[in-house]
Amino acid sequence: MKRILVAGLLGGIVLVAWVFLIDGVLGFKRSIEMNQIPDERIVYEILREHVVEPGGYICNPEITSDKVFPGDYPVFSIQYSGLGHASAGRELLFGLLVFLITPVFGAWMLSKTSERTLSNYPRKVLFFVVMGVVFGLFGDLTRFGIGGYPMSDAIALALHDTVAWSVVGLVVAWRFRPATGVTP
Repeated sequence: MKRILVAGLLGGIVLVAWVFLIDGVLGFKRSIEMNQIPDERIVYEILREHVVEPGGYICNPEITSDKVFPGDYPVFSIQYSGLGHASAGRELLFGLLVFLITPVFGAWMLSKTSERTLSNYPRKVLFFVVMGVVFGLFGDLTRFGIGGYPMSDAIALALHDTVAWSVVGLVVAWRFRPATGVTP
């Protein structure tokens, strides 16, 4: 258990550092998810007045006389969590907790693999690369579509997660060694 916790927590520290550098310092996700709206104050006041319950909303164009949505008109999605800037500290703590626990869970899953995998550094790293691919495919790529991300942004976010988990895998695989007496 100690091997799992130490390796997983080191991976979590690497994940926090990755997100701080790539997203915080370099602004990767901010460039995708936090674009400014012209006349933001007007749009904000309309949303504040009309979107009062937390949830996800879709804003469609008006239906044509043929009772269909116009094919080339944009569809907008609105996400409202019910939180304001006063909740940023709580949100940061929650995110930090998730970033520390998830690699520990990954290290635990790695510990359940074969002795052949556990005794080989590249295979242990590959285990985490595959985790990143799975998170990217089922987490980020599924967010493409009407009211979602453009395909290029969904792919960029999926690659972001894959690389992040690959870097975590480099550290966890380095630290996580087979139990004493395990032969390759």
